[in-house]
Amino acid sequence: MTDVAGLRVLVTGAGAGIGQAIAVRLADGGAHVAGLDIELAGVPDDAVPVVCDVSDDRSVRTAVADAAMRLGGVDVVVNNAGIGAQGTIADNDDEEWHRVLDVNVVGVVRVTRAALPWLRRSQSAAVVNVGSVAATAGLPRRALYSASKGAVLSLTLAMASDHVAEGIRVNCVSPGTVDTPWVGRLLDAADDPAAERAALEARQPTGHLVAADEIAAAVCFLAGRGAPSLTGASVAVDGGMQGLRVRR
Repeated sequence: MTDVAGLRVLVTGAGAGIGQAIAVRLADGGAHVAGLDIELAGVPDDAVPVVCDVSDDRSVRTAVADAAMRLGGVDVVVNNAGIGAQGTIADNDDEEWHRVLDVNVVGVVRVTRAALPWLRRSQSAAVVNVGSVAATAGLPRRALYSASKGAVLSLTLAMASDHVAEGIRVNCVSPGTVDTPWVGRLLDAADDPAAERAALEARQPTGHLVAADEIAAAVCFLAGRGAPSLTGASVAVDGGMQGLRVRR
């Protein structure tokens, strides 16, 4: 964890779930963290809270500039903010497609673009995007969400190529099904929450949901100084869901 000590890090979506766990773990490792979110109530106490709507470019530029001033610069950007979507292609209209892609994909662009001037001055510059196993595994009733996370994976590779000569590393963490408040709400809405949870756990070879802190640990590794040659990579933290075919 000393690999992140002293780094100045922006974490979007830091008010809950995976983003909150990332902000906590980074701060525990000695990083100086700004937690960006629309709602600040859940931003950890060890992080500088900054209001930010990643779907609004003016809000993003203001938030990034404010965070950079309060931290004294930016070394790392963690693009975690995102929203979910359920259904086949028949279940969501154009407006919903635009809304989800605007947050999950263009939000990554807005935040990183706004932070580039500071990243270019950093000696430890890194961007970590939070993707999903949905980018590479055909999950049922996740068409829109899968498309957005597939775009995040492709965007990660393109960004890594574009900025490697500037010393900016760009990588992606691809979680499986993570035990977060969002997943909890989906389970609560199911006809049989216990059976639905059991089904989600069973589709991961490890037999259990991924903990948010496991994602945070992977983000810290990719963001830290201990991986100077790691760029353009996608690290799967998914209980083997992406690549394993286990016989029970």
